[in-house]
Amino acid sequence: MSYSLQLPMPSAVDSLDHYLQTVRAFPVLSAEEEHEFAIRLQRDNDLEAAKRLILSHLRLVVSIARGYSGYGLPQADLIQEGNIGLMKAVRRFDPERGVRLVSFAVHWIKAEIHEFILRNWRLVKVATTKAQRKLFFNLRSMKTHGGSLHDDEIREIARELKVKPEEVVEMESRMGGQDIALEPHGDEDGEESWAPIAYLEDQRPEPSQLLADREIEVLQASGLETALQSLDERSRRIVQARWLQEDESATLHDLASEYGVSAERIRQIEQKAMQKMKGIISSSL
Repeated sequence: MSYSLQLPMPSAVDSLDHYLQTVRAFPVLSAEEEHEFAIRLQRDNDLEAAKRLILSHLRLVVSIARGYSGYGLPQADLIQEGNIGLMKAVRRFDPERGVRLVSFAVHWIKAEIHEFILRNWRLVKVATTKAQRKLFFNLRSMKTHGGSLHDDEIREIARELKVKPEEVVEMESRMGGQDIALEPHGDEDGEESWAPIAYLEDQRPEPSQLLADREIEVLQASGLETALQSLDERSRRIVQARWLQEDESATLHDLASEYGVSAERIRQIEQKAMQKMKGIISSSL
């Protein structure tokens, strides 16, 4: 299903109120209507039926998006990402399972919003592992007050989320960091006018690193396991060691020593395997 359906989307802050009024006007479908539209979409690829299913659940996206308002991101952007998750849910919804779409869609909406938040917080590498992501999305709700966590609270959160206490402390520090102006204000002079722009190195990744990061995001999409199983044993080992390790990834030279070939040969095998996997993953979406 193409995501270019003519659907209402919040495009700017000043239009958000109008958008909320619009989505409230769409009627909630009965179970019978929902089942009928879902069957039409599944059997005939009826995009008008898909549109009716999506429109009737836009208010659900708004409700879920409001729960993520504490991350400092525009509400309109959160809603828009949630709407994409809703569209994915509608495409994958099976009306014969006896489950209402609202229950099925919650997972997809939250997953899309989570990815959006992490992409925007990734500038400071706030959550880079599965455990850190869990900590990132639970720490705010587990704090019972606005101040810093006490030692007992840190230990309790660490125990409940199965992470180290120092990881809780570090995450709290990252999430509570204040924004600093990169450049000085125009009316300032002298030593106090110095801002980070004057002394920070350019830490932007090289194009090759940007490409590698993009490939990682593709590999994290659905169908990863199927794609991995399509590879031969050596290619699968190389991809897993290079990209799917939660701790330190293997280098080309590490794997070259393991298999008794050159680092360039490992790079060629890796590149070919990645291309094959991306083709399989794309076809499964």
